[in-house]
Amino acid sequence: MQDNMNKNKSKEYVGEIDLMEVINVFLAQSWFMISFTSFFLVIGVTYSLFLPNTYEAKAILVSSESSNSISTALNNYSGLAGLAGISLPSPANESNSSKAIQKIQTLSFFENNVLPNIFLPDLMALKSWNSKNNSLVYDKNIYDIKSNTWIKDNSITEAPTPQKSFKKFKSDHISVSENLAKGTYALSIKHQSPFIAKKWADLVFEQVNEFYRDKDKSESEKAVEYLNYQISTNNLSEVKQVIADLLQQETQKLAIIEAKEYYTFDYLDPPAVMEQKSEPNRALISIASAILGALLSIFIVLIRHYGFKRKY
Repeated sequence: MQDNMNKNKSKEYVGEIDLMEVINVFLAQSWFMISFTSFFLVIGVTYSLFLPNTYEAKAILVSSESSNSISTALNNYSGLAGLAGISLPSPANESNSSKAIQKIQTLSFFENNVLPNIFLPDLMALKSWNSKNNSLVYDKNIYDIKSNTWIKDNSITEAPTPQKSFKKFKSDHISVSENLAKGTYALSIKHQSPFIAKKWADLVFEQVNEFYRDKDKSESEKAVEYLNYQISTNNLSEVKQVIADLLQQETQKLAIIEAKEYYTFDYLDPPAVMEQKSEPNRALISIASAILGALLSIFIVLIRHYGFKRKY
């Protein structure tokens, strides 16, 4: 019994000695730890200073779509039209707004709607932006602005492909999200130039609106043509009345498509030329570097002390 108590006291005593030993080791190596941490801090600060400022143009969007009258009419008259041998299209349940958020992030939208309307070096060859005179500096190893040529390995090459450009655009510049609870959408563009960030945000907004305006206009025009054909070839007066109602509503839909300024999205909060950068967070980078340096210094001190101690 007495022996067990002595063993427990001995273990507690050894534990206390180990803790004091660690503290003494840290005190003895304090200058090394401070120097090592300071070294990492300097590296972090230096690295953060070399990072270019990035500005974010953010727009909050809301759906500008009203209820689709032709869709309601198709549902109401589909049974009667079926009896007459007329096959009416089934309208999709998903709104253009939800589909547009996905469309914005596709290669086809970038290639057909964004790429033709931007200056590609602003995306693929930008080195820095001068805030004093609002001028852009391009990487001479990638693009020669004087001769308007692309460079690779000191020789003239072709411009970056749409797929390569889209990859950079999607990973570094554009971000879209949907807030289901509020029914809003966020469109964000990041760039070294706050003016280009806003310009591209406006461009994406305008192009996605025009894309769905043209798409729905084309579908409605085809529907009007189809209904006109059906009303001219059908002899049943009841069915003709149904088709006439559908034709009237489809014509109204075409008028709405042409008249609406913002077809798919409207601005709840438009993008702006931001004065404050969004990235990088230099203070956070510096603090993280210092913490990393401190942890590494602790690890090195413990390894040096206990590793060499076990050898002897």
